[in-house]
Amino acid sequence: MTAPRTPRARRVPNGVRSAPYGFLLPAAVLFLLFFALPIGYALWLSLHRIDVQGLGLGRGARREVWAGLSNYTAALTDSELGHGALRVLGYGAIVVPVMLGLALLFALLLDTERVRARSFSRLAIFLPYAIPGVVAALLWGFLYLPDVSPFHYLLDRAGLPGPDLMDGGALFGSLANIAVWGGTGFNMIVIYTSLRSIPAEVYEAARLDGASPLQIALRIKIPMVVPSLVLTFFFSVIATLQVFSEPTTLKPLTNGISTTWSPLMKVYNDAFVAGNVYAASATAVVLALATFALSFALLRFANSRAKHRGTR
Repeated sequence: MTAPRTPRARRVPNGVRSAPYGFLLPAAVLFLLFFALPIGYALWLSLHRIDVQGLGLGRGARREVWAGLSNYTAALTDSELGHGALRVLGYGAIVVPVMLGLALLFALLLDTERVRARSFSRLAIFLPYAIPGVVAALLWGFLYLPDVSPFHYLLDRAGLPGPDLMDGGALFGSLANIAVWGGTGFNMIVIYTSLRSIPAEVYEAARLDGASPLQIALRIKIPMVVPSLVLTFFFSVIATLQVFSEPTTLKPLTNGISTTWSPLMKVYNDAFVAGNVYAASATAVVLALATFALSFALLRFANSRAKHRGTR
């Protein structure tokens, strides 16, 4: 008997082998043009400065020179940047827990069996997320102004004093309200999708054991959507550190918001008002590194907690 012949491996044509790289090429080009190159250019600018000779009017009187880490030193010792970071931290301390708490509450309510108009409610809660941040800030800004706000009109007709929501400590709540109103819907959809993926048998077993709807929500649903809560928490923290459009849009309506109210507003002011793109680039790099470090630390903490629960 002759031994069975082993099938030969089919030779893949060169065109087929290079096809995956062709599909990846457009994404790679876009990544290089709009992500990698701008980051590299910002790093390059942050290490340089303009050297002005004399009055800076003649040819060659203004030239770009190597600055080393002097721009980073100036950014890290800038009191305006530090005060802006503290304001953003206070703003985030309001936004993140309130927004995630409301998102979790709405997701749990929509996941109950007796809820009515589930599709309409889900759309109504998500709809503010589709409104651009500038439009939302203008909308709420005019609602805050005493001269045009219908709420202040009703309070005035009732003989009650209207609060000043555009100055002092109330300003943090006003800005946080815009972010919560616009971001709760997105986080709710993420958590609600995670809830819908839980097998129905888990709920049936809990009901057979005599668990109430509240106990099912607290002891089954919330623990099983913790990964989604962690994900939305990271997104919310990063968005909070990058707050820009809301205070910038409300700035013309009040004197309580300075041009450096948030770190990103200071970057914009340095680059496009003061004309110092080199200092602005250094500040932007510092903010990017701080955001990355904070996100990495939170992710490590969440992973360590998950591993600790898994070993119990």
